[in-house]
Amino acid sequence: MSRVCELTGKGPMTGNNVSHAKNRTRRRFLPNLNDVTLQSEVLGRGVKLRISAAALRTVDHRGGLDAFMAKAKDTELSDNALKVKKEIAKAQAAAA
Repeated sequence: MSRVCELTGKGPMTGNNVSHAKNRTRRRFLPNLNDVTLQSEVLGRGVKLRISAAALRTVDHRGGLDAFMAKAKDTELSDNALKVKKEIAKAQAAAA
């Protein structure tokens, strides 16, 4: 299971553990990933995604999953999220 956010593409970063004696050893900073079910108003169902806590706040800030997906770049989205984005766009086009 990869440690990458499905909506933002945020993944592990590397850095140093620094002791009091300034000894440096390499370490990984992992993203805060959570399994969540986001509700899509256009699709009328929930979508299960593994996203970071920062992405969850961004989805709330933009007004929900549908609004987030409208602005999201295709290069940052996972394959699963890209399918959901296309479903939402198709449903919005049919409703309009």
